[in-house]
Amino acid sequence: MLRIKQHPLSEILLSSLQCGSHQAMEEIYQVYWEDVFDAALKKTGDEALAQDITQEIFISLWENRTSLNLTASLGAYLHGAVKYKVINYFRSGSAKAQHQNALSMLMDKQHIAAADDKLILKELHLEVDAAIALLPEKMQLVFSMSRKQEKSIKEIASELDVSVQTVKNQISAALKLLKKSLSYILLIAMLIGLT
Repeated sequence: MLRIKQHPLSEILLSSLQCGSHQAMEEIYQVYWEDVFDAALKKTGDEALAQDITQEIFISLWENRTSLNLTASLGAYLHGAVKYKVINYFRSGSAKAQHQNALSMLMDKQHIAAADDKLILKELHLEVDAAIALLPEKMQLVFSMSRKQEKSIKEIASELDVSVQTVKNQISAALKLLKKSLSYILLIAMLIGLT
C-alpha cells in the first residue's frame, strides 16, 4: 500500500495554512503533490484522472483550510483524500460513462469496417460474375454447374451427355482463364484481409 510520507514541518505548515498563508499552501503543495499524484495514479491507472484528483485535493485543502481539524498527520489526511476522491469518481458514474463511450466508439468502428468489407465482397463477386460471363458458353455452363449448383463431375457429365474427362477439361480451362483475368482480385483480397 502506497503511503504519503510525513514532512517534518507539516504541523507548522498546516498551522500557517489555517491562518491563510499562501506560502504555506505553496510549500505543502511542493512537498506532497508527487506523493498524492502517485497514490491517485496507482488507484486509477489513468494519468489525466490522477492529475485531476491531485488538483481537486489541493484545491479542497485550500478552500477548507480554516475548518480543518486533523486528528492524524497531514500525510494521512491527504492519503485519505485520495482514497475518497477515487471512490467518489467511480461512484459518480464518470468512469462508467467513459467506458461506455469508448465501447460505443469501438463498436461503431467495427460496424463501419464490417460494412466496408461487405461492400468490397459484393464488388468482388460482381467482378467474378463478369469474368465468368466472358467464358465460352459451354465452359460457362459447366463451371456454373460445378461451382454454383455444386454438382459433381459425374452429374454434370450425365446431364450434358458428355464424358467425365470433358467436364474435367472444361472446369480446368475455366479456372485457368478466371485465374488469369482475376489475379488482381486475389491481391486485393489479401491486402484487405479477406483471405
